[in-house]
Amino acid sequence: MKKFLKLLLMLLTIAIIIGLSVFIFFMYQANEIYQKALAESSIEERVKKIQSDDDYTKIDDVSSDFKYAIIAIEDHRFEDHGAVDFISIGRAIYRNITSRSLSEGGSTITQQLAKNIIFSQEQSLTRKIAEILAAVDIEKKYSKDEIIELYVNIIYYGDGYYGIHDASYGYFKKAPSELSFDEATLLAGIPNAPSVYSLSNNPDLARQRQKYVIQSMIDYGFVTEEYVNSVK
Repeated sequence: MKKFLKLLLMLLTIAIIIGLSVFIFFMYQANEIYQKALAESSIEERVKKIQSDDDYTKIDDVSSDFKYAIIAIEDHRFEDHGAVDFISIGRAIYRNITSRSLSEGGSTITQQLAKNIIFSQEQSLTRKIAEILAAVDIEKKYSKDEIIELYVNIIYYGDGYYGIHDASYGYFKKAPSELSFDEATLLAGIPNAPSVYSLSNNPDLARQRQKYVIQSMIDYGFVTEEYVNSVK
């Protein structure tokens, strides 16, 4: 029995050492990718470039229905977690395993912002870790309102529209602050898969997605059913 326990302890120790070595290796590689990106341009420089756009829209000038819709559907715990949402990651892993697919990611809005302003769209483990490192720095430098503001200004809404200003005027011929509840929730569903939900190509699918957006807003407490019924 003692020999078995010693063997088990030795195997466990080896496994921990291997695990730590792999972790350190990937962290080193990810940090190298991140530092290389920062050498090209800092986070602050990238943010200032985005904010200098003539069509950049402040979050206070965006419909509150749209703001809550995009948070509800993309990262409903956005205000409650830091750069990484471990609860969301755990849930995504569980659902991917049970569904035998990779349909759910678990990335926070801050991680998505980091991916869009710093990295390419390449999918790899090291790039994902680099994205997390960047998201941690973004959360240190900017408030939640600044992060969601940047996010809605850079994401793609289909049909050639990047940013909430272009999407709002392009689809509905009105300012982002003037979006109705119907328009706001319809628009919020598009960025998840712009080619699938763009209004010109697949309006029916966009409407189906909108229902999911609205239900998420209700489920996570951003609106009540009474409010939804009152604005329909």
